[in-house]
Amino acid sequence: MKRVIIGLSGGVDSSVAAYLLKEQGYEVIGLFMKNWHDDSVTISNECPWLDDSNDAMLVAEKLGIPFQTVDLSEQYKERIVDYMFHEYERGRTPNPDVLCNREIKFDVFMKIALDLGADYVATGHYCRKGTIHKEGKDIYQLLAGVDGNKDQSYFLCQLSQEQLAKSLFPIGELTKPQVREIATKLDLVTADKKDSQGLCFIGKVKLPDFLQQQLKPKEGVIVEISSDQSLYQVNTPDFNSEEEKLAFLSRKIEYKKDLGKIVGKHQGAHYFTKGQRKGLGVGGTVEPLFVIDTDVEENVIYTGQGKEHPGLYKKALFVSNDELHWVREDLALQTGETLAVKARIRYRQALENATLHKVDTGLYVSFENFQSAITEGQFVAWYLEDELVGSGVIA
Repeated sequence: MKRVIIGLSGGVDSSVAAYLLKEQGYEVIGLFMKNWHDDSVTISNECPWLDDSNDAMLVAEKLGIPFQTVDLSEQYKERIVDYMFHEYERGRTPNPDVLCNREIKFDVFMKIALDLGADYVATGHYCRKGTIHKEGKDIYQLLAGVDGNKDQSYFLCQLSQEQLAKSLFPIGELTKPQVREIATKLDLVTADKKDSQGLCFIGKVKLPDFLQQQLKPKEGVIVEISSDQSLYQVNTPDFNSEEEKLAFLSRKIEYKKDLGKIVGKHQGAHYFTKGQRKGLGVGGTVEPLFVIDTDVEENVIYTGQGKEHPGLYKKALFVSNDELHWVREDLALQTGETLAVKARIRYRQALENATLHKVDTGLYVSFENFQSAITEGQFVAWYLEDELVGSGVIA
């Protein structure tokens, strides 16, 4: 019997995943990851990790599998929380869920599991793993989950071949309703439990509240930029190369306060992200205001009216070499090569037609259609059919 250690989170997905592994004849051990217990930054009095670990324990008991808790909060603080604060200070918007998978679940946690003699690590993600044979060796594929509504392959876009080799995703072939149905039949305590919202470590806390504890509030102005501002009326120049054109399409517009009018105040540009509408607290405009850019150096938020504002839209983005990742290393592009793909710049976004262009310094992703709120620090992931083959941090 192969030994599988599953990350039991206290949710319905990992509960059913554990059951399915047991049915498939694996020796299954449940491990609950305690990722966060710094009371100095716990804002709500509720302590979700205690409830969750309790639910995970009850599920393990019901399924008759061994269970224990591992405390990874130190590594979590170092690799996720500190990184997030650093990114926000730079005016970028990180994705903690993608990082949590790369750094914690499939790295720190996986090493613990392998030390405990596990052959595989399993999670309750809605995605699938494929294996193909190429030039005499196994190559692992990260495939979208069958449930298009719940597919979580995007969150695993930074996994490596080594990590995939040791991973199992038991519920990838199922839909969410099927998972709930199995849990109900088994009378698991998690059967009707709501999906957890909020950061993958601080439970029910809203991100700005959390950030406020570390990044001190600092009053600044909110500037509204008109959609007919001359900035947007640029004539497309003649380009000497495709790379010049891509650099132009993915360029960052340099906003200045005198290009618009001051419409309000805020408590810190680093709390806001591109495309954000809530939390600005400015009324009296014909259409709602959206954040089109933030300047953390000058502490200014630039906004525009309506979700069609030209400041929100771009057709291309850039990923630098040091933040470029291929799940399928055998498909990595060489300088000068291009590849037609489907891509997304955020979880739940429908896949969009795009072309990858490899240049000396990194990779351009140019889209067929304009994309709204391309945000620095977030991940772009690209697919061939239903296989996620690579990803990168938007520069």
